[in-house]
Amino acid sequence: MAGQDLVGQRIKAVRRQRGLSQAQLAHPELSDSYVSLIESGKRTPTPAVLELLAAKLDCSLTYLINGVTAEQMEEIELGLRYAELALQNGEVVEARTRYAELLDGGGLAGLPQLRQDAEYGLALATEACGDLDEAIALLDRIRRSDPSEVSPERHISIAIALSRCHRERGDLTQAVEVAERILGGAVRPAWNEKLIELGTTLLAAHVGRGDLLRAQQIVPELLSAAESVGTPRAIVLAQWAAAIVAVEAGRGDEAVALMDKSLAIHSENADVRSLAVFRCDYASVRLIARPLDAKLCRDMLVRVEAEIQDSATTVLHKLRWALGLARAELLLGAPDRAEPQIRAVCGMLDGIPSELQTDARLVAGQTFAELGRSEEALRELAEAADLLESLPTTRYIAQSWLTTARILERVDEPDRSVEAYHKALDCVGL
Repeated sequence: MAGQDLVGQRIKAVRRQRGLSQAQLAHPELSDSYVSLIESGKRTPTPAVLELLAAKLDCSLTYLINGVTAEQMEEIELGLRYAELALQNGEVVEARTRYAELLDGGGLAGLPQLRQDAEYGLALATEACGDLDEAIALLDRIRRSDPSEVSPERHISIAIALSRCHRERGDLTQAVEVAERILGGAVRPAWNEKLIELGTTLLAAHVGRGDLLRAQQIVPELLSAAESVGTPRAIVLAQWAAAIVAVEAGRGDEAVALMDKSLAIHSENADVRSLAVFRCDYASVRLIARPLDAKLCRDMLVRVEAEIQDSATTVLHKLRWALGLARAELLLGAPDRAEPQIRAVCGMLDGIPSELQTDARLVAGQTFAELGRSEEALRELAEAADLLESLPTTRYIAQSWLTTARILERVDEPDRSVEAYHKALDCVGL
């Protein structure tokens, strides 16, 4: 139903409640025929006319326009602020509940922009809870809504979240397609922070697919765009993306240099929570780029423990922190210190993306193998293998099978190890 139809219906309903005829409402400023056209939705009243009718009907202008009273509007806006704050603070279950309650309450029916804000917030909270399928469905629903109700900035934000969700879910082709609908179009919008973030999301999907050639082609354009935009966040996003590609390409020194630059900029501009998350990611990636820096990475992860555990971070952030610390302890030859971390990780896996579950099971298998507990190691490796069998074939899956094979060798399972090696080779077409 069109907006003017709803406005006209509300004017008609209040007029009748007040016991007024159309002529009585119109006199003396308006004609009764004009009021009739407004009530039937055939005329759109000007703001001045709406103010006049609200005064004559003794109701709020907010109600005539949106179908809610000023008090209800204030309550809705307060509810949205609470939900957004809960999401920012990492209270993702609370945020999801609050957004869902706002949408179920019906008060947002005549408030398309606020309703979309709630739908988008619900999608992000749902993603943070690990329910990627539902998050994708919610984001797709917003994307398919009336184009006039979706701002260009929101459209890009939805594409970022959708691409990220598809990547976390393992659907890398879809992750690429979502981002390239905007970045690969005939007419691309001018670069800004949001588009750079979308570019880094696209780059991550290409890396996940093992398409390093395409990823490396994107990096110079992103770095140049970030310099032209000039904001700290744009520069950090582009440099971090370039560092990830350098890690994947085996250029560890280049990766660490880029990561150090990103960390220096982020340290000057970020709040405590986001800086803690960034340091966690920094340590986890540096473990891959320079395994010999395991002590430095372990110490960094220990320093941010309080912020990660007590401040507002999602389950995924906490899981990645504990997984990074377990990896660092293993590289330092301390599986006994890795064990409590990996047990904490395994207690957080419900609803977590399959690739991250696989990582956790493999680190658990390695931990138990190094502790000499072969049966526990084999149970974790069996869980990892089941997950790997269900995932699409990618470079990441090949590497995971290779890791599985090496751990199986360690626990003296040569036949299973050979089978895992064969699966790794199958993933890369050999």
